[in-house]
Order: sequence, then C-alpha cells, then structure tokens
Amino acid sequence: MKIGGARGGVAVRDQGDEQDLKLNLHRYLVESIEEDEVELSSWVRGAVLEYVREKVAQYVAGHQLPLTQMDLDRLAEDLVDELTGLGPLQALLSDPSVSEILVNGAQHIVVEREGRLEETDRRFIDDAHVRRVIERILAPLGRRLDEASPMVDGRLPDGSRVNAVIPPVAMDGPSISIRKFKADPLQGRDLVVYGTLNEELLSFLRNAVERRANILVSGGTSTGKTTLLNVLSGFIGDSERVVTIEDTGELQLGHRHVVRLETRPPNVEGFGEVTARDLVKNALRMRPDRIVLGEVRGDEVMDMMQAMNTGHDGSMSTIHANSASDALLRMEALFGMAGRQIQEATVRQMIGAAVDVIVQLVRLPNGRRCISEVAEVVSVRDGHYVTNVLFELDRAHDRIVHREGAPASGKLRRN
Repeated sequence: MKIGGARGGVAVRDQGDEQDLKLNLHRYLVESIEEDEVELSSWVRGAVLEYVREKVAQYVAGHQLPLTQMDLDRLAEDLVDELTGLGPLQALLSDPSVSEILVNGAQHIVVEREGRLEETDRRFIDDAHVRRVIERILAPLGRRLDEASPMVDGRLPDGSRVNAVIPPVAMDGPSISIRKFKADPLQGRDLVVYGTLNEELLSFLRNAVERRANILVSGGTSTGKTTLLNVLSGFIGDSERVVTIEDTGELQLGHRHVVRLETRPPNVEGFGEVTARDLVKNALRMRPDRIVLGEVRGDEVMDMMQAMNTGHDGSMSTIHANSASDALLRMEALFGMAGRQIQEATVRQMIGAAVDVIVQLVRLPNGRRCISEVAEVVSVRDGHYVTNVLFELDRAHDRIVHREGAPASGKLRRN
C-alpha cells in the first residue's frame, strides 16, 4: 500500500485503500473507546484529538504501515471529525469559502465556491457511513428518515440548511444538500462590491423599502433571493414591528421589534404540522407593520396578498420564477392551490394591487449572482398586467442600466 500526504485526505494507490484504512481505524477506535471506558462526547476537541492520535499511532505501528507524520495527523483529524462531527463534511463546513455542500452518494462530494461547483477529494466510506452522518444531523431535531419518509429538511446548530434524501427515492445512494449559514450576513455595500447591483439601484431599493413598497424578489434556485431579501429587510425602520415567516430560519434582521416564525413538518404520527399559511394567518393577529415571507410557494399566497392589500404595506417575499412577468404568472398559479374558486380576473386584480415592484435575480455563467431586471407593477388593464421596467441588465456591457421614465407609483418616486 502506497501512502503519502495530500490535501483533503491521505493519498493512496486508490480510493478503496484509503477508505479501507479509515474503516479499519474507525473500528479499532470504537473498540478502544469501549475498552478504555471513555466518553469522548464530554471532552474538548483538543483532548479527543490527542487520544485519537495516540490510538492511530498504535495501530499504524502494529501493522507496520509506511505513514508519515503528516499522514498520521490527517488521519487523526478525519477520524475525530467522524467521531464527534460530520465526518468528511466537517472540514467543508468549517471552510468559509464554501457556500454549499452537495453529497451525491458516498463517493461524490461537490462544493460551491463563488457561485461555481467544484469536485472535492473527500469521500464517505460507504452508503451506511452517509446514513450515519444524516442520523447524527437529525438526532437533535427529532426528524424521521426511513423508507416510509425518505426526504427530510433540517438545520445544523450553526443555522445551515440541510436536505437529505435516501433510497428508494435517491437511486444512486443517500444524498445530502447543505446551504451554509453566514454568521455575518451580506450588506448592501457587499452586493455592490460583488456586482449584484450598483449604487444607483441600491439607493432605489432602499427608497422603495422606506416608502413601504410591497416587494417580490424573483429568481431561480441559488440566485441569492434570500440574501437580497435579508438586505432589503435591513432597510426597514427600527420602530416598525416585523414578523418573518420561513420554512428554515435564514433571515437575520437586526431590528428591535422582530418576531421570527418557522413552519413545522408533521411528526412521526403525521400530526402537528404548521404550514406557512397557518403562520401568515397568525401573523395578522400579531399587530405587524410588515410581514416578510421567506418564500411564497403554496396556498399562503392568498393570505399574503390580502395582507399586502389591507394595511401591511412594505411587506416582502421571494418566489421561484425566471422573469418578472413569469413571477406574476407563478403567483396566479399558486392562487389555484388555495382551493377557492376565484375568477382569473379577480386574482389578477388582487396581485396587481398588492405587488408594487418585482426584483429579478439571475446567476450568470461565471457564477456571479446579479439583478437582471426591476419592474414596477403599475396596474391591470383589459385583463393584462401593466408593468414598467425601471432597471435592467445590459448583458453586452455587463452593467445595470436605469431605463428612462419615472415610476408611476408614489411609493417608488424620489422626493
């Protein structure tokens, strides 16, 4: 067996050798822990690492393996992550440059850095190893994952969002998707630096929030909708009472008067579910000045539109759509999920009266997330939405341009 140091793991003749070594060491450590009658969960990481290093050195010496000190240190770190953390994912979770972690089966771990996906050289031992890590994530959450319920959402202690899927739904083995939580959320100036928007557009959006415009942030998956929603929410005045509603708490508003609500899935017996619609209805009884809904995706759309139309100006949400016009059509489609028979013309009038501005996000081929369009919803005439594009992305010159013409709504006009 040829073994030498390498970034991200021990370099061996093939991945099978490395995984076999780690598996054997893991078994040896478990046996040693039982024999020594120690409880590593109550130890600090440094003490656990010293214990594991000693055991790894004993194993390597006993089997006469040609390992360098660098190899020993790397093995010990990986095994500590396995014993006390999330195995091969632990170092990726600690890497500030990684924004998302995607596990596509035991042998394929991908990360996102600066909007681009990158292969990693980290691996799980086998599918059972992936399942153990998933169970470790879910244990404190009381969530269920088995063949009867093969999909689950959860959250790590640091706030990172987790989705896990197992066979038979996941055909190629257990899958994990982790969207990491930023302890220090991005601010408007950061989005200018990253090229998501420019100073003029940032100033316009700040003005729109301050003037209590109802804003819908639209975009595809991983285009930065929640990040932008968090930035926009930061422009709300401290004297206003805000209620946020999310499936998984990601918004970080630094206001004095914020109530954070989170949906809840049903328990093992199928009871206790709390939906976004339940929370929107309840929020209306909590004397909110504004409601911030993390994402509108179901029958809660009706209650959210009614809130925007009945004294809760300045409310905000996000939606999955590929353009501003598609976002309006998507809203109509969601109304159909509410289970009420409402004429199409009435639905359009409700949406047209509720939404003041749509901010469309895209992710460019180079991975950069950018605002591609800002459209004002003016009215509904002859059964069609009348919109006014205020800003748009000039792709040829890679810049955001301000279209000629003033906004029709007083909420969007400058003083």
